[in-house]
Amino acid sequence: MGLMKVFSGSEILALALQERIEAIGVDVVVKNNIQSARLGGFGNSDLAVELFVQETEFAKVNPVIEEFRMSI
Repeated sequence: MGLMKVFSGSEILALALQERIEAIGVDVVVKNNIQSARLGGFGNSDLAVELFVQETEFAKVNPVIEEFRMSI
């Protein structure tokens, strides 16, 4: 069992989706490439933030993700 990526995109959208997923009681792992790029001395605004959930939680969060995608 591992992590499954459920989103890649801007930090603002990632935070909005993270809130929705956590509201249904599922933990989200956030990989923020903006911070990594900044520390490395180069900018990267494309697919800057990635969200992951446990594979076993995917069925639970999928409806939330689909609803979110329709709203953006």
